[in-house]
Amino acid sequence: MQKIKGRILYVDDDKDTRDMMTALLGLEGYEVVAAQTVAEGLDLATSEDFDLVLLDWVFPDGTGIELCQQLRENGTPAPILFYSGMSYSYEIEKALSAGAQGFLIKPVDVQELLVNVARLIPSDGASGQRIN
Repeated sequence: MQKIKGRILYVDDDKDTRDMMTALLGLEGYEVVAAQTVAEGLDLATSEDFDLVLLDWVFPDGTGIELCQQLRENGTPAPILFYSGMSYSYEIEKALSAGAQGFLIKPVDVQELLVNVARLIPSDGASGQRIN
């Protein structure tokens, strides 16, 4: 059994991207729970414990900014990292002002992604849960 490095909620409306990120982060020892809408992300984030929330920007039912703000208003303690194609400095500032701890622009180098995820998840993340 391998110790889980942390639980990540990944919210992205693109199925292929969700599947890729779930597989990639899973191979690195993270447990990933995926959601495809703002509503689903909010429900999961407020009903389960996560060590990190990884967010896209654009969804059919709202924006990652709105979800980030709702999570902060609800007292969700997990760090939030945007992973989005939005790349203007004012968009990045808007995400950070909404309560995010970081912003990565798609596409990103895998190592840069993993370094940022590890930076935001404490080394004792996931309370010692184990995976097979």
